[in-house]
Amino acid sequence: MPTVVATGTADPDTGTVRPAGDAPARRWPWRTALAALGGLALVLSFPGHDLTGLAVLGPAALALAVRGQRARSGLWLGLVLGLVFMVPLLSWTGIYVGPLPWLALAVTEALYVALLGAAAAVTSRLPGWPVWAAALWVADEALRGRWPLGGFPWGRLGFSQVDGPFTGLAAYGGVPLVSFAVALTGTLLAAAVLAVLAVARGRGRTRRRVAVLALAGAVAVPVVGALAGLPLAGASLTDGGPTRTVAVVQGNVPRAGLDFNAQRRAVLDNHASETRRLAAAVARGEQPQPDLVVWPENSSDIDPYRNADAAEAITRAARAIGAPILVGAVVEGPGRFISNTGIVWDPVTGPGDTYVKQHPVPLAEYVPARSFFRFFSSDVDRVHDFAHGTEIGNLDVGGAAVGDVICFEIAYDGLVSDVVDGGAGMIVVQTNNATFGFTDESAQQLAMSRLRAVEFGRTVVVAATSGISAVVAPDGSVVRRSQLFTPDTFVEEIAQRDSRTVAERLDAGPEWALTALGVGAVLAAVVPALGRRRAARRTVR
Repeated sequence: MPTVVATGTADPDTGTVRPAGDAPARRWPWRTALAALGGLALVLSFPGHDLTGLAVLGPAALALAVRGQRARSGLWLGLVLGLVFMVPLLSWTGIYVGPLPWLALAVTEALYVALLGAAAAVTSRLPGWPVWAAALWVADEALRGRWPLGGFPWGRLGFSQVDGPFTGLAAYGGVPLVSFAVALTGTLLAAAVLAVLAVARGRGRTRRRVAVLALAGAVAVPVVGALAGLPLAGASLTDGGPTRTVAVVQGNVPRAGLDFNAQRRAVLDNHASETRRLAAAVARGEQPQPDLVVWPENSSDIDPYRNADAAEAITRAARAIGAPILVGAVVEGPGRFISNTGIVWDPVTGPGDTYVKQHPVPLAEYVPARSFFRFFSSDVDRVHDFAHGTEIGNLDVGGAAVGDVICFEIAYDGLVSDVVDGGAGMIVVQTNNATFGFTDESAQQLAMSRLRAVEFGRTVVVAATSGISAVVAPDGSVVRRSQLFTPDTFVEEIAQRDSRTVAERLDAGPEWALTALGVGAVLAAVVPALGRRRAARRTVR
């Protein structure tokens, strides 16, 4: 009588063999639902909902869903999590331009999470899989933050952690280390759940030890993060160096939406008027005399080099306050381009040093392969291409060593670290959020600024046309902030710090090391499997 051999895949937690082609039909619905819940947990952990602690449940859910699955199953489960996460997180991108750009961006970002799901599935049978899965989150974020067209790093796990136990880790390994800690906590929780389920099925003492160790690790990671943050707590604006008095002006815009700059002169006049009001308050002794004033991105959408009235409005404001103004202007040129530019405007000598935004936003501030994208929408022809700046944003403004980054540039590790390496004693974010209305975009961007403050041990000043403007202390706490679509001005003494955090010294080292760890795990799983498959084919022949 012939011997019957059971074929299929062994469950990594129970040891039972499930028939090939049978289990997926039974198990996919709950795995898909679990992945969707993981995506929902991630959305709720970000600013706007502010349930920071839920972030660990995203990696936990994905780890549980893909455990023991093939790459193609992981691809699907990662896609589900990515869509549930990215579609609502990025909804602000379509607030005035409709669903097509929003959904196109969200689906593109979700595809990276799909790739993460496939890689996590492949490595899920390796010993120590929670570590490899967490490292793969960092690798995935590194990829989507760089490619294509410079990437889009919105929605990194670390950016959800500005009020939690993981925040302090930013000073030691930047955003990648914070993301890794969140992911590792989640994957260890997943390992603990699987071990407990195995014990319930009668697997015995070994699984009890695994459950205890995994749960202990899941507790230890945030505890280490909290301890790492203790030396940073309470760092004030005036500690760490000579101070400069900085004024932040939010002039507001005539209305929200894409046509906020239809009254470009009104936007400029709003900021000039707020500055003159501040000057009057200084004259009355109600406010200290600032050494410098920061205006936001797009505070002058009229090129002040070509328009004498715009230049005069800025000069009158600078003379009234008696301090240089860092103006955010749209400047004609070079050639057919326009430039998103920060200009140091002196009350006596006028325009001086400049910083041109290095990373304009693809399909919003410039259109690559315009003829290709025109096939999908003729609206691309409404976009006037911005130039890519080539110089780092280190500026001397009123004796302050300012590291200027413009709008979304705060999300890119290298652009921020460059200005700190260049000697910035404080970081300034000039931004315009009027095109995103009353959405969560401004709060999400402020969270990035808060994490950067911890990462580099610098005060971060955010100047927005319509909000949220803020002053963030080096420990990530918000000292001052404005409301959306409300004119506001605040003045603070800010130390020009020159200390270097561990994260600054290591630069991108932690990210590359963790990425190599994740990629190495994938290779460790794939290469032997391919070898076995080739050997099996030779045997059949």
